[in-house]
Amino acid sequence: MKKVYIETYGCQMNVNDSEVVLSILEGEGYALTEEMGEADLILANTCSIRDNAEQRVWGRIDRFRLEKKARPGVLVGILGCMAERLGEKLLASGVVDIVAGPDAYRSLPALVAKAAAGTPCLDTTLSRTETYAELVPSRMDKKGVSAYISIMRGRNNVCGYCVGRYARGAERSGEPLSLVREACDLFNRGYKEVSLLGQNVDSYLWKGEDGETVDFADLLEMVAAVSPDLRVRFSTSYPSDITDKVLYTMASHENICRHIHLPVQSGSNAMLEKMRRKYTREWYLERVARIREIMPDCGLTTDVIAGFCGETEEDHKDTLSLMETVVFDSAFMFQYSERPGTLSAKKYEDDVPPKVKTARLNEIIALQGRMSEKSYAAEVGRLHKVLVEGPSKRNPDELCGRAGNYKMCVFPGEGRKTGDYVTVRVVDSTPATLICRIEEQ
Repeated sequence: MKKVYIETYGCQMNVNDSEVVLSILEGEGYALTEEMGEADLILANTCSIRDNAEQRVWGRIDRFRLEKKARPGVLVGILGCMAERLGEKLLASGVVDIVAGPDAYRSLPALVAKAAAGTPCLDTTLSRTETYAELVPSRMDKKGVSAYISIMRGRNNVCGYCVGRYARGAERSGEPLSLVREACDLFNRGYKEVSLLGQNVDSYLWKGEDGETVDFADLLEMVAAVSPDLRVRFSTSYPSDITDKVLYTMASHENICRHIHLPVQSGSNAMLEKMRRKYTREWYLERVARIREIMPDCGLTTDVIAGFCGETEEDHKDTLSLMETVVFDSAFMFQYSERPGTLSAKKYEDDVPPKVKTARLNEIIALQGRMSEKSYAAEVGRLHKVLVEGPSKRNPDELCGRAGNYKMCVFPGEGRKTGDYVTVRVVDSTPATLICRIEEQ
């Protein structure tokens, strides 16, 4: 049996895409290997959101070059967003044999065959219809507890700084009954949690031939109905699109986890407008207030960019003040990285000096550290239902798992195992972990 080795970079969508790729290749007689040195086919599923993500892949391509030199006949493929963005440049490296964009995975068997015959090949065709809906991804999660389901592909929002719209094409939503069947299959195979994925899940909208429509709140309810023992998460939400209907659906189902990742990017209206984000600071804060009105215990995380084009010290302070107002549980925080071909690169100068970007990012990180400490400390004394993910990294005698609000809990094992639900009480906290004990119920 031929063997394929897959490295995955970037977001949860890429993890799910790698599982789709594996499913397609298994149909062609390939088996997954975790050892690059025994693979006939080496694949890297890539991300282009930031420059350092691409630089990591270029470094891996140099490593793949050594593998090809040591074992003639090995094929190397680059998949995903970087493949879509750089195409021919990757083939010109002399290492890469196959380049396939996010909508071209069905063509992989043909591309591999051509490459094996000595012809490097590329397919970066974007589709308006491809959702891989009927394909059953081959799950790569060893624990068999949590799995991803891509409910849609592409995006219609064109944020000024982001290459995502160009790399993944326009939005198209998966057929809802197919997605529910996938969730049923996972639950029947022992999975306890599914995460519904989309670059903007709130814009999910499926339209049937009879005029029937299913929006994201409807889909959430359909998946939650699979079983009360199947936890449901989702990511990512867009601030101008998340509706009260979604919030009330979450609040009315105990197995829909009360956590929302709601990227803000900046607290300055001037920056939000330049970024082409479709909301204002005031709108964002109103949505946060509404979330907490309907679900006071809902976890809230975000993304923040420091040093966007033209950002002033006042703009930066607006971001800090918004963070202090919201008190996010945690955040992904980055310096602005200009991406070639984006609207921002074409229209604005990347004029914030690197030292200033770094200083502002450090301020954001320090503030979020204090906010996380405050948020986690507020959990002491509370009860949480936790899905056990496995042993704690620091102490194998302890277990860890996430509460519904996405906060990581650590607690004594006491005979529990991966995949169990346990009720825990928080007895202490750090800025990133809840220290708990098991509460018998």
